[in-house]
Amino acid sequence: MDPKEFRDMGHQVVDLLADYLDQIETKRVFPDVEPRTVNQLFNEPLPVDPSTPNSVLDELKEKLLPYCTNVGHPGYMGLITPSPNPVGIVADFICSALNQNIGAYSIGPSAVAMERRVLRWLTDLCGCDENAGGNLTSGGMMANFIGLKLARDTVTRDQAQFDGVQDRWAVYTSEERHVSVDKAVDCIGLGRNALRPLATDANFQVRLDALEEAIAQDKKNGIQPMCIVGIFGTTNTGAVDDIRELRRIADREGMWLHADAAYGGGMLLSNDAPMRDRGLGLADSITIDPHKWFYAPLDAGAVLVKDDRRLTASFGIKPSYLTDEFDRANERYQYYVHGFEQSRRFRSLKVWMSFKRYGTRQIAEWIDNNVRQAKHLYALAERDPEFEPACVPPMSAICIRYKGAQSDDESKGLHAEVAQRIEQSGRFWISTTELKGRTWFRINPVNFRTRQEHMDQLFDLLQSECRSIAESTSAGV
Repeated sequence: MDPKEFRDMGHQVVDLLADYLDQIETKRVFPDVEPRTVNQLFNEPLPVDPSTPNSVLDELKEKLLPYCTNVGHPGYMGLITPSPNPVGIVADFICSALNQNIGAYSIGPSAVAMERRVLRWLTDLCGCDENAGGNLTSGGMMANFIGLKLARDTVTRDQAQFDGVQDRWAVYTSEERHVSVDKAVDCIGLGRNALRPLATDANFQVRLDALEEAIAQDKKNGIQPMCIVGIFGTTNTGAVDDIRELRRIADREGMWLHADAAYGGGMLLSNDAPMRDRGLGLADSITIDPHKWFYAPLDAGAVLVKDDRRLTASFGIKPSYLTDEFDRANERYQYYVHGFEQSRRFRSLKVWMSFKRYGTRQIAEWIDNNVRQAKHLYALAERDPEFEPACVPPMSAICIRYKGAQSDDESKGLHAEVAQRIEQSGRFWISTTELKGRTWFRINPVNFRTRQEHMDQLFDLLQSECRSIAESTSAGV
């Protein structure tokens, strides 16, 4: 592809995406298509001969774009995948062209410097001091894994990374944790049964008495406490655990404290209800995801560490073929020495450009709008005698349920059927979840295009669909 062909194709792609973003509110949120149909569209052998740029783009227009979930649509309120901001989209285009592998300084000096600055911004935002550092990751899954590995290595005085896990250990966290915590406990060699899911209170914050009881029971049984994972914004309700009290308990027991702020980290920017005083910077390690509530495109997570030297102690292996003989002043920062990944995408560009283009004030306004939308839906559900909200939403995640079902099984089926009907309508996408053994609609606006009118329209749809199914069920009986 010569420069002219690249330029022509690039112009077509930019025009295509500009039209897509301009018209996104007119599209269905979720495509009206069966999985079999989509799979058949791509059922072809590996191409041997080249195709023209126009024919490739035409195939994308025919096969890909019509069947995407339009997460930038204001009605997308399901999993925490926000609308990507436009400058972040441009950043990913640039990122792919430059193809900087910042695992090694020699493959991207300016990209390495940019990531280090972005991490400094994030650690400052969390309230960490100048000793803190970290890595950008693919997301919260990898960040929580790294945080738990750091916990294992630190508490075992680095024995486990050389000899494996020799003793019985336990990790303590909320019943409202993200599944990545379970996977991390497994992957660091403790086994999933080493995880202690703890009960939460009426606001879905972890109960400290449950934590104390679990620690005491484990010590009695010869199991050593290793780590507490505090949640700074649960996926279901946005609940924030008492990080200060968790810090006190962790210090007393010689445990590592990891804070999962993958979703809730956005609230650090809030103008209406900033959470910079909630003790997040007290954690030994923190998960925070710019690709969630900072509206950067996927993928851009981060693990932050209070003492940057801990990353080097846990991951510092230097193979001979990656020796940098030019680094005589120890200034050429090698991410492969200070983190898990060696080949690393230039993730910081989209985060850096997002902060530079919009600034924290604009991003905070988007965040606060999403929180207001959740609180508005809470008020609508609270006023309707047929609906019940789980709790006042501290963030933008809100769970509500329809109370008209006759049994738990009927309620579960009703909520699932309504969520499916809403998906089929093409106007919204929401999910269902379970809290305290009951089924709820989980609704989570993290989209700068969502407006209060969308919350009104969604609640109208929930009312009509819930009543329709309840009435038909009752008539069938």
